[in-house]
Amino acid sequence: MNEQLPCRTALITGASSGLGRGLARWFATRGVQVFAAARREQQLEELAKECREAGGKLEPMRLDVSDSDDTIRRIRELDERVGGLDLVIANAGVGADTPAKRLEWEDVKRIIDVNVTGAAATLCAVLPRMVERDRGHLVGISSLAAYRGLPGSGAYSASKAFLYIFLEGLRVDLQRTHIKVTSIHPGFVKSEMTARNKFPMPFLLETDDAVERMARAIVRGDSEFAFPWQTSSLMKFAKVLPNGAWNMVARRMMR
Repeated sequence: MNEQLPCRTALITGASSGLGRGLARWFATRGVQVFAAARREQQLEELAKECREAGGKLEPMRLDVSDSDDTIRRIRELDERVGGLDLVIANAGVGADTPAKRLEWEDVKRIIDVNVTGAAATLCAVLPRMVERDRGHLVGISSLAAYRGLPGSGAYSASKAFLYIFLEGLRVDLQRTHIKVTSIHPGFVKSEMTARNKFPMPFLLETDDAVERMARAIVRGDSEFAFPWQTSSLMKFAKVLPNGAWNMVARRMMR
């Protein structure tokens, strides 16, 4: 495609499947040099081949964001090698059931290591040089779950709320610069993660549809993008409900 985009290089974590894979392919096939990072090398190699056949440019990068020290070191090395990454999308994420009555520390720790520490390390690795250059774009893939603590998913909701508020703080600090900050909040999207859910998922989106919406929001430079409107409207309303009212709603969700 001959679409002119405002970036020439992009790093996307969690790129071996789902939204990350879709975003990597979307940008790579539109002339952006994409560095696709994830733990699963085979899936990354398949993605690179797919992008090459479509005329895109994508370089696989094996990376486990739960190892924050290695993540910062390797992303900074990449940033140096390419002369500064223009776009960084912290997408890597995991989920797990964390009901209060059966709470397991290992499940909570895994979510924190990837969704909180891993995302923050990814963004912190590139921000100093973006500030030096006074350009760049930071993106975090949060969730509609960030707006309230959902039943059985307290750790996941909290991890996405961290990313949401962390990005908001960065955006406020960087508002007098040319660095953009975008927080994206998808609803339910078909993926390996949502395939494991054992509850109804209203307004479930196809992956390609979600990727197209997210990519367009990134290109526009939106500060926050929540979708689809049906569930995002409900969750934004839930966000301002008094705790007592939200407790009643949550009880109904648990039935």
